[in-house]
Amino acid sequence: MYMLKILQKENKILREKTAKVPSDELKSKKIKKIIAEMFITLNNARDGVALAAPQIGESLKIFVLSGKVFQAEEETEKVEENLVFINPEIIKSSKTRKWMEEGCLSVKGLTGRVSRATKCTIKAQDENGNYFTRGGSNLLAQIFQHEMDHLEGVLFIDKAKDLRELDKND
Repeated sequence: MYMLKILQKENKILREKTAKVPSDELKSKKIKKIIAEMFITLNNARDGVALAAPQIGESLKIFVLSGKVFQAEEETEKVEENLVFINPEIIKSSKTRKWMEEGCLSVKGLTGRVSRATKCTIKAQDENGNYFTRGGSNLLAQIFQHEMDHLEGVLFIDKAKDLRELDKND
């Protein structure tokens, strides 16, 4: 297993709706390899906290979240391990929205503000096929929504306002 190239906004795979991972494939070597390579790629990416399968060329409903995000988020429950979300769906989101600064590993050099729900709850399966729910607010809710957009073929630049190029120092 090795670090994979992160696809950029011009790649058509990033614009596809992803396929659900069938339950009989959840524990397969193929899916385990994809998840492992996603974490290797994410851990080697500068400034990345999450990665969706389409970003490495796999049109599957999977995203991974780095434990680093919990160090930045004011969580009551300190979880500092990496998390896998397979076949995720947002089951609840707040009506309260906030414009939040966003960037993306697949949209190098650009940032913009996107309107996101300030809280949401996601239901997914882990790498063993077990269902779980996870709530998040502010940064975590923003990440959930950003990654779910990837699984629907949507990039943040489709929703952003005030798009601007990042300085090399940003």
